[in-house]
Amino acid sequence: MGETALRELNVITEPGKQELFISRVINAPRDRVFRAHVDPEQIPKWWGPARYTTIVDKMDPRPGGAWRYLNRDSDGNEYAFHGVYHEIVAPERITWTFEFEGAPSHVSLETVTFEEQDGKTLLKVHAVYQSAEARDAMIDAGMTEGLAETWDRLEALVTS
Repeated sequence: MGETALRELNVITEPGKQELFISRVINAPRDRVFRAHVDPEQIPKWWGPARYTTIVDKMDPRPGGAWRYLNRDSDGNEYAFHGVYHEIVAPERITWTFEFEGAPSHVSLETVTFEEQDGKTLLKVHAVYQSAEARDAMIDAGMTEGLAETWDRLEALVTS
């Protein structure tokens, strides 16, 4: 089983499996961390690397509701991500699909859990890809580095 830590981000993968487990402790209460995930006004403040502007194109946080975010770089290029919410149990869990429109064959089903730990939040993602190759392609494309920076920004927002 491969396990790495990147800026306090714990990533666990197993060779040949299509799953990915990621976790990190966020130094803020669970309710605040959960709200940042379902509030379209907060998403642009933390979602994606800081070098991009994040735009919420659509966000309907309810089972069956769709979401779509755009990252725009300084040259005006846009990188879009979208999915559908499958489950929202406030403030415990969100399940959604996640797809980078630049790699449409790499759809994942992600469950994000928010666990209260003495005023902090253990944020965990369990992602299942359509194949181990699709999972590995997302990792090779820098997904974990981008998520580490994204969660750094999330923590800065929810602790401010």
